[in-house]
Amino acid sequence: MSKRDYYDVLGVAKSASAEEIKKAYRKLAIKFHPDKNPDDKSAEDKFKEAAEAYEVLSSPEKKQRYDQFGHAGVGGAAGGGYGGGGMNMEDIFSQFGDIFGGGGGSPFDSFFGGGGQSRGGRRVAKGTNLRIKVKLTLEEIANGAEKKIKVNKQVSCKTCDGTGAKDKGSVSTCKTCGGSGSVRRVTNTILGQMQTTATCPTCHGSGQQITAKCNSCHGDGTVRGEETITINIPAGVSEGMQLSMAGKGNAAPNGGIAGDLIILIEETPHETLKREGNNVVYDLHVSIPDAALGASVEVPTIDGKAKIKIEPGTQSGKLLRLKGKGIPEVNSYHRGDQIIHVNIWTPKALNSEERALLEKLRESANFKPQPGKYDKSFFDKMKEYFE
Repeated sequence: MSKRDYYDVLGVAKSASAEEIKKAYRKLAIKFHPDKNPDDKSAEDKFKEAAEAYEVLSSPEKKQRYDQFGHAGVGGAAGGGYGGGGMNMEDIFSQFGDIFGGGGGSPFDSFFGGGGQSRGGRRVAKGTNLRIKVKLTLEEIANGAEKKIKVNKQVSCKTCDGTGAKDKGSVSTCKTCGGSGSVRRVTNTILGQMQTTATCPTCHGSGQQITAKCNSCHGDGTVRGEETITINIPAGVSEGMQLSMAGKGNAAPNGGIAGDLIILIEETPHETLKREGNNVVYDLHVSIPDAALGASVEVPTIDGKAKIKIEPGTQSGKLLRLKGKGIPEVNSYHRGDQIIHVNIWTPKALNSEERALLEKLRESANFKPQPGKYDKSFFDKMKEYFE
């Protein structure tokens, strides 16, 4: 099932400001929040959909990629597992610190005095993001690719399952916050009593205290390790495009939420083909006899060899088109073309027989240039083909 346009999800225009986007998301988050709609699967789906849209449109970098490439630009391609589609309820609740203020969790915590926070009523840490570069050939860009990449990063400690504790008995409820992960403070102001919520300074929001640390990770919950990650790259990506895989970055301390893996695309130059947007350009060199008499020649394409016909009297600089032999657009069925630029190849060394034959042909009126007959420049013709 295809994703809805993120602007339609939030009910804002593409020109909406950051504040308008934030306001629209806040309204939907309150309307469809699970605390307000218990056991309502439809409301939960809309809640997640709104959070995914906000996660992209609230980031200038992701918003720019989304405006340019659609869902594929932020990892929305089918089967890719990228971007907002990888958000879970923990990721969503972690947004609320910016949207609703305070320690995150349910917006109804401040409105009605109840509700939980991001995990079991507690805030959790999030691991840092990782960036890697992936080099792709022109063929891989045209057809999409699956890459298995070994990534050196922080992984969850297997000895303690990421808790950082020596054993289960080494974990106790934080005495400062009572396990909530946050503390409330009441201050007197000229307007009356003001209540604020802040992350617990003792447990840093986890709600737990460790009395004996794990010997492997020394209480961090993470160790240095290596993970082989499968990356499904959609067809049509381009140099400099960034994709993101949620939860594939560094593991977070004490069993928190892992960061994201940011994938930067690099194009490997092709030996004979050159990319121009979604089109592919090939320089074909033909002999004078083939250009004059016509010929059938083979040219390389992304999909292999193809035969084309050179018409008799073909001029140097002529452009031929192979429809649909270029690069597909990201998240679209449209595909560019292959443009063939014909060059007449002139030999540099001649034997006496060849020289005598050409001397004779030079005197023929048919072999003399005819100014004005071929008046379009190469650049004019290139412009026509690419517009």
